[in-house]
Amino acid sequence: MILSMTGYGRAESQLRGRKLVCEIRSLNSKSMDLSTRLSSQLRARELDLRTIVNQRLERGKVDLAMFMEEAADGQSSVLSPVNWEAAKTYAEQYKAQFGEPVPAEVMAAILRFPDVLKPQEDAGELTEEEWANVQATLNHAMEAFIAFRIQEGAALQAMFNEKLDGIADLLAQVEPFEKGRVAKIKERLEQNLAQLSAETQAQTDRNRLEQEMIYYLEKLDITEEKVRLTNHIKYFREVMANGERSKGEGKQLGFIAQEMGREINTLGSKSNQSEMQILVVKMKDILEQIKEQVLNVL
Repeated sequence: MILSMTGYGRAESQLRGRKLVCEIRSLNSKSMDLSTRLSSQLRARELDLRTIVNQRLERGKVDLAMFMEEAADGQSSVLSPVNWEAAKTYAEQYKAQFGEPVPAEVMAAILRFPDVLKPQEDAGELTEEEWANVQATLNHAMEAFIAFRIQEGAALQAMFNEKLDGIADLLAQVEPFEKGRVAKIKERLEQNLAQLSAETQAQTDRNRLEQEMIYYLEKLDITEEKVRLTNHIKYFREVMANGERSKGEGKQLGFIAQEMGREINTLGSKSNQSEMQILVVKMKDILEQIKEQVLNVL
């Protein structure tokens, strides 16, 4: 099983009477690139949060957001501290200015003044119980995130198997052309030799000619390339099926894809028939699609 570097996870909980939301997103990256967006209550714990995320997610361009939202009813179950002396001063100033008691709506506005009502989010550091709640919320978001990665990884694995089947099928189509091309090459060499003058033919060392023909045909032989490419395809499948999670299968699959490219390029350089060249071009096209998606594998 392989994992995708693309992922998304979300979790919610209650903190200080408000809703704590944790969201994790990621894209592909060669290493761990973590960015954070935290509410003011959590900034003091940023290093701890980074450590937790780095240990579990390992690689990718990861964006962690943890923020507070008002409860659904707009009410907080935890009262914020009020500076009553400041509120009393504002009320007395109003009464002195307008000569009447402070109306309820004006008093409500006074109680929202920054120096009267201290926002709950600034009311001290997190307690141990609150920090445990934050950690649990983060872990739940990471579990959802990893489940998303597993789902995307399964889709990638199915796509890779389909593409590998395509390359294997094209490689099998090369064999009929390979059998006939040796005879064609030998026939063409014999025809070229027959066009030489009788004197030149008499001076030709037939044994040396046979040796040169064998050497030339051996250089065009693609048996080794076919065997190696078949083994690379098999190894690619084994890494996907048996690879341990979080062990860098993406980089390993990238190396295998590079080796497959070398063998396909060698096949192309040794192909002296247009039909074989067409098959090689098709294999290259499929391999490029594999290489592009391998970048998304963890």
